[in-house]
Amino acid sequence: MPTDTHLQIAIGEVEAVIAAPARAPIVQSFFHEPTFTASYVVHDPATRQAAIVDSVLDFDQPSGRTSTPSADAIIEYVRENGLTVAYLLETHAHADHLSAAPYLQEKLGGKIVIGHEILTVQQVFGKVFNEGSDFARDGSQFDILLKDGDRLELGEIAIIALHVPGHTPADLAYVIGDAVFVGDTMFMPDYGTARADFPGGDARTLYRSIHRLLALPDEARVFLCHDYKAPNRHTFAWETTIGAQRSGNVHVHEGVDEEAFVAMREARDATLGMPQLILPSIQINMRAGHLPEPESNGTRYLKLPLNTL
Repeated sequence: MPTDTHLQIAIGEVEAVIAAPARAPIVQSFFHEPTFTASYVVHDPATRQAAIVDSVLDFDQPSGRTSTPSADAIIEYVRENGLTVAYLLETHAHADHLSAAPYLQEKLGGKIVIGHEILTVQQVFGKVFNEGSDFARDGSQFDILLKDGDRLELGEIAIIALHVPGHTPADLAYVIGDAVFVGDTMFMPDYGTARADFPGGDARTLYRSIHRLLALPDEARVFLCHDYKAPNRHTFAWETTIGAQRSGNVHVHEGVDEEAFVAMREARDATLGMPQLILPSIQINMRAGHLPEPESNGTRYLKLPLNTL
């Protein structure tokens, strides 16, 4: 976790960015229902510089085939709106879908970005998949590794990285003007929070990371990575606010203390099965979305470790 001093400095900077009325980016969402994933194109209206957040490469697991209709919809939107892609932002190494970042980079440009703690994920899962020495564990598959409080510029709007581990060690939230892309830390208020039982995850750390986000201004727009429809809700939703999360999140609203959250989260996680695509997703996403190199017959392969996770 970041130090208290660093946390206070970063939150102070973020509050100033969110409060600036001229720093509201335009956000377009793309929902991939097969994996319940929300991807985003966010751009500065003044310069038309854009970032793509948490893109999806379509993957049919039974056939082992990848395809690009979801990414192509993003490409069409970017080109129709005359945007220039500066960054392809990943909130973490996803366990439920494959990233389309390399394909989008080939078509649109931009630098692939993730949190610096991806190195921890590469170390852990490099062992799980028994990767050889040809698999670099230094994050070099990505173009930019961000640490807590690091900044990028999207035209005239700042991007501020907040390290929010707990779901995984490498989770980042991106504050872009008044918009906050929180990855898998939180879901819609009526659904709650993300699991914390993956290797390197921790419910106590997740609680503290979420409360760091809840310290942001009420009016900050919050964009989520997933939605699964809460009970009695019949439509998907993936945008809310910090104020709505603070007052109404069923897992971490005001008044829920750390011990109660940890007990709830650990009990809930113990009942959950592994995500359907975790094994292919992690192998691809810890490589920045790049597929494994072809073997001697020209075919690429994914590994299926038995009795490991």
